[in-house]
Amino acid sequence: MVKTVKTSVCIIGSGPGGLLLSQLLSNEGIDTVLIDRRDQVHIEGRIRAGVLEQGTVEALQEAGVADRLNREGLQHYGFELAFDGDRHRIDLRALTGKPVTVYGQTEVTKDLFSRRHAQGQQFFFNAQNVQPENLLSTKPSVSFLIDGQALRVTCDYVAGCDGFQGVSRRSIPADVLKTFERVYPFGWLGILVDRPPVSEELIYANHARGFALASMRSETRSRYYVQCGADDRPGDWSDDRFWEEFEIRLGPDAARGLQTGPSFEKSIALLRSFVAEPMRYGNLFLAGDAAHIVPPTGAKGLNLAVADVRILSRALTEHYRTGNDHWIDTYSETVLKRVWKVERFSWQLSTLMHQFPQNSEFEKRMQRAEFDYLCSSEAASRTIAENYVGLPLE
Repeated sequence: MVKTVKTSVCIIGSGPGGLLLSQLLSNEGIDTVLIDRRDQVHIEGRIRAGVLEQGTVEALQEAGVADRLNREGLQHYGFELAFDGDRHRIDLRALTGKPVTVYGQTEVTKDLFSRRHAQGQQFFFNAQNVQPENLLSTKPSVSFLIDGQALRVTCDYVAGCDGFQGVSRRSIPADVLKTFERVYPFGWLGILVDRPPVSEELIYANHARGFALASMRSETRSRYYVQCGADDRPGDWSDDRFWEEFEIRLGPDAARGLQTGPSFEKSIALLRSFVAEPMRYGNLFLAGDAAHIVPPTGAKGLNLAVADVRILSRALTEHYRTGNDHWIDTYSETVLKRVWKVERFSWQLSTLMHQFPQNSEFEKRMQRAEFDYLCSSEAASRTIAENYVGLPLE
C-alpha cells in the first residue's frame, strides 16, 4: 500500500541548494518536503567548495542561517594569479569594493541542516527508486521507497536539486532536453591538511608542470590542489609526491613558508563544463548541479546553485503570495542567461591556468600573453574581479 504525503513544493536533493530553497520557502510560510537517496551523514561529509560570493553570503544571512558563517568565515579582498613564478594580485576591494568569504560548503550544509531540523522540516533519507511523475499536470508527484515502504509525495511543484547524477534532469524527455558539455583532459588532486595556509589569500598558479591552487578552510586548515591526469587515482599520489609538485608549481616566492604535513583527506575531481536546457519542464524546476556543472577554477559551483534557488524561491513565493506566475514562467530563461555567463568565466579561467596536453607552443604563448595583459590592464583585472565576486541576479 502506498503512503501519500502532501506538500506545496517537493525538493529532490538535500545538498546546500535543496536545503537553502527549503529554508527560503519556509521563511515565507511555504511548506516543503525534502527527499534524498543518501543519508545526512554522507551529505554533510562531502568535501566541496569553500569560496562564497558576497551574494551567497547575503542569501544565507537573509535565510537566517549565517550565525556561524559570520563568526568563522574569512573575508578576502583579493587573490593571486601566478604564471611560472610571476605573480599578479587581483585586488577585489579596489576593483569591485566587494569581498569573497572562505567558508567550507560542508559547514554551510551543516548550518542549513541544523536550522531545518530545528524548524521541523520533513526529510526522507535513503530513498530508493525516486521517480518524479505527472510533471505536466497541475498535481505532480514523486514516488520512492523507504525500507521497502512505497511512498508518494503529491505537490504543486517539484524542485530538482539532486546533482549531476540525480533523477530530476533525466525525467525531462530526450526530445525536450538539450545538453552542452566539455570534458577536460585532467583532474584536480586535492588534499586537506591541518597546517596554516601558505598565503593569506588564494593563489592560482600555472606552471609548465601543471596547475596548482593554494586555498584554505580556516586559519589552521589548508586545502591544496594540483592538476593531475584524468586517469590518476588518489593512491598514486603519496603525500611526499604531492608536496614536491605543489611547491614547484607555486614557485619559490609563493611557496616560501609552506608548512607541509600528513593529509587527512585526499581526492580527485574531474573537470567538466555542462549545461542542460531548459531548466523547467512542466512543474519541474532544475537547480544547481542537476542543470549545470562548472570546473572548480572559478569557485562557482555552490555559488551558482545558490543563485538558482534564490531566483526559484522568488518565483515560487510570488506565486503563492499573489498568484503572479511571471517569475515562474521566465525562470529557465532568466537563470540560463546567468549560467552561461558564469560558465564562460569558469571556462576562461580554466583555459588560462591549466596545462592542456594538446596545446601547441602557440597556445602556450597565448596563455602567457593573456597573463601579461592581465598584469598590465586594470580593465582586464576588473573583468576577472567582477566575475569572481559574483554577477548580480536579474
